[in-house]
Amino acid sequence: MFFEKWFEPKPFNCGFLPEEDGHQVFFAEYGNTKGMSVLMTHGGPGGSVKAKYLKPFNLKKFRVITFDQRGCGKSLPLGRLESNTTALTLHDMERLLAHLQVDEPLILRGASWASALMLLFAEKHPEKVRYMLLSQIFFADGFYNERWELGEAARFYPDFVEKMRQAVPPEESFYDFYYQKALSSDVTDQQLAQNLYGSYERLLGQMNLPSPQEEIDEVSLAYMRIYMQYAAQKFYLPRDEIVNNLQKISHIPAVIIHNRLDFVCPLEQAYVLHKAMPYSRLEIVADKGHVSAKLHKKIAAEIKNLDKIF
Repeated sequence: MFFEKWFEPKPFNCGFLPEEDGHQVFFAEYGNTKGMSVLMTHGGPGGSVKAKYLKPFNLKKFRVITFDQRGCGKSLPLGRLESNTTALTLHDMERLLAHLQVDEPLILRGASWASALMLLFAEKHPEKVRYMLLSQIFFADGFYNERWELGEAARFYPDFVEKMRQAVPPEESFYDFYYQKALSSDVTDQQLAQNLYGSYERLLGQMNLPSPQEEIDEVSLAYMRIYMQYAAQKFYLPRDEIVNNLQKISHIPAVIIHNRLDFVCPLEQAYVLHKAMPYSRLEIVADKGHVSAKLHKKIAAEIKNLDKIF
């Protein structure tokens, strides 16, 4: 038990894709070099892949390919915002598979923002996808996101939303205002962005108000800036982009896992996805928050269940 708790898988191959647009994208491969390929990345935008995410996989059977998105994690340079868009992330996914000479259909694994990326990739390349294991479904629709964060979710956090809005001048866009504060070299501006809009994201995820942060480290600042750039640009996607193309992947088997009371990514998105995919199975976890122990336990069980499917 002690060994299982602390053991973290080690990659058999890792490195960087050839530099493009000033970015070096870090990737790593775990498991069986000849195993069935699984492609996985992190949420955010702005997060990073952790080795612990690999623990539930049968690494004797699967070849799990991970990557840190532009400006994130071990990719270089950390926090770079230029040439950092959704389309370019999808391009990097294509480059990665070509670089590793992966030709067979894949299993796609993604949570939250990564679920959006995997859905977008599948809609663009349905012939390359064998199965999807998605959780905390996020359609990355900036229009929906704005309506939810500043409208429907605000009914549950009216005090905090009022405080966020009061900081924004009437003539300025909410998301642009906080994005510019995040980009500022002034530490006071950075803290304002982190402790208001940045805290709201965490508040929606865990329901308890986080303590104000007096200092912001380099990694947290990079995460915040990347996320806010994507949010300000409505995730670089047209309205309903993912939903309007779900018919392209309706034949793909999938399991969809979501907490009942997820205030970051409402369950509605998972339900819409399930209804559009006849070969999917929706697992609703009776829990709250964007992440939780019960949710992680269910995700781990479904990853382990891949052994029975393949």
